[in-house]
Amino acid sequence: MPLRYSFVVFAVILALCFLALAETGQPQQVTGFVIDSACAFTKGLDKPISRDCAIKCAKAGSPLIILSDDRTVYWPISDAEPAVGQNARLLPFAGQHVKVDGRVYDRGGSKAIVIQKIHEVAKK
Repeated sequence: MPLRYSFVVFAVILALCFLALAETGQPQQVTGFVIDSACAFTKGLDKPISRDCAIKCAKAGSPLIILSDDRTVYWPISDAEPAVGQNARLLPFAGQHVKVDGRVYDRGGSKAIVIQKIHEVAKK
């Protein structure tokens, strides 16, 4: 009987560890452009060519990203289950300079952000 209890205690501790690891995102504020991901990588852009171009690419299915002022790429993600794409939420800001408050996750050199608030800001 004691072995069974040890297994249950171990399973509970393991589950708590996984829950703690799942919520590792750090609150952060990011400022940058909402831009088409393909253009950010293939064209090396620091800002969108135009708002219309970013909208056209997003409507064609290319994921929109936040390209921060320091050129870091943040992939907008959902924390819902099942996860949902973020293009619809970002489309009103396509091609614009924005400030985003959210939880940033870092994995394997990539950064993702669960957006809590987003609004347009003037570029300095």
